[in-house]
Amino acid sequence: MKRILLPAGGAILATGLLAAGLATTAQADDTISQDVLAAEAKAIETLEFWTASNNQALKGAVAFNPDALEVSQIKSGGGYSSDTKPGSTAPIGEEKKTTVKVQNVNLPKTIGKVFFEGRDGKLYWCSGTSIQSQYRNLVATAGHCVYDIAGNDEVVSRWVFVPGYYQGKAPWGVYVGKQAFTHYDFDVYEDFDRDYAFVTVYDGIGGALYQPTKVTYEEYKAATAKGQKTDIKATEVGKDEYESAIKDPTKLSYYDIKPGTAKKVTGPDHPGAVVDKVEVTKAKYEAQKAANKIGKGTDFIYGDPITEQVDKATYDAYNGLGVKSKDAAGNYLITHYYLQTWYVPGTDTKYYRLDFYVVQHALKSVGRLGDNVGGQGFAWNQPSGKYVRTFGYPYGPHLDGNRPFTGVTPKWCYGKTSKNALLIPSKKVEEQQSLKCTVTAGYDGGPWLYKYSNAKRLGYVNGVTSLIADTDKNNRYDTITSAYFDGETAAIYKAAAAVWSGKLVK
Repeated sequence: MKRILLPAGGAILATGLLAAGLATTAQADDTISQDVLAAEAKAIETLEFWTASNNQALKGAVAFNPDALEVSQIKSGGGYSSDTKPGSTAPIGEEKKTTVKVQNVNLPKTIGKVFFEGRDGKLYWCSGTSIQSQYRNLVATAGHCVYDIAGNDEVVSRWVFVPGYYQGKAPWGVYVGKQAFTHYDFDVYEDFDRDYAFVTVYDGIGGALYQPTKVTYEEYKAATAKGQKTDIKATEVGKDEYESAIKDPTKLSYYDIKPGTAKKVTGPDHPGAVVDKVEVTKAKYEAQKAANKIGKGTDFIYGDPITEQVDKATYDAYNGLGVKSKDAAGNYLITHYYLQTWYVPGTDTKYYRLDFYVVQHALKSVGRLGDNVGGQGFAWNQPSGKYVRTFGYPYGPHLDGNRPFTGVTPKWCYGKTSKNALLIPSKKVEEQQSLKCTVTAGYDGGPWLYKYSNAKRLGYVNGVTSLIADTDKNNRYDTITSAYFDGETAAIYKAAAAVWSGKLVK
């Protein structure tokens, strides 16, 4: 078996993923690299980031498809060589049960999307699954969905797992990553034969952020003085309600007034100015016309004179600025003369009733990941050429630009894994397993389940999608790959499976 030479004594790497980096080393199994994903305060900030504005950030993420994962020059090598005896750990709830054969394909409840922020500041997702562990708090995914291969010795930010994710909804809660366990060779040498990660997560969070609670004016003032987030909602009411309320000392604080403004006479070029007509005498009108006050401007003539026909009573009673006359037919006429007046309109006085709110997080712990969705088993050193069922959320385009997947719902593939190891020199791959599967980016990180029971929706994680390749050179992906899970993988899994994470909120 290929093995990259490690530094003497090995090291555990503790590097902040969601918090500031913690650069420490300690003597440990030289295959295991541990990355601290989140200090608790930073974990809360991460949760707020993803779930604010009705999970807007989750909705805006796209499938992770870095250029570094493009694959070429694929070859087949010899068979796999186990480093220890085959082994397995049963799924949650199946520790002492027998299997039942069913033909229908049911999607596992354990799968979901891994969301994170890349070093480019963009938001991405991969696929992942809940997996058996002592504290029911473990997620299996690809190493490149945790560790930033473009920035060596860096980990991605704001890492969360959302099982059953669908169109911005998190039916089982959001699980913030606490600590990631990866192989040293992947962290240090970017060896894709070790492209897997096991991530402990805090208990899931449900509920909602920034929920307003209506309070009294006194409670509002006290909360504001303490620096709490507060808000005021103003509802427009009538003048009578306002004037009645302000006479009552108990209601005075709950009402407000916005005085109106008078119109302001301006020129035609003033922002917001409008034009109206003002009636003047015939002499004034003709004087302005003679002075060439024609066009657009204050006191310029407002069009031609307007003549109206009226009855005799109106004619006799009229004593305005217009000119009275009779035509040849004896009709009674009044001619009006207008100039322009330009002004910014005033505003009406408005009256409001005020409602006061204290804005708080209505979050609650929804419990441990494995208790909510279960967890797949784990298997290592299994023979090649076995049947597996793989799952994930494909979304990205094929090499020819075609986009057959939406990324909204999970897809699956079924078949026998390759009997010969895959060789991909550009990724230092010498012993990956492969499976024919026509998916695209976003599927990576998803589980390869051995002995999958459709009835129970459980099986054994014996791989996670690493690379997605076009092996027949037709510009469409047709093959997925996974690291071969051996004894070293089992050691990393067992180390992660024994670590407690706890909860972020009560």
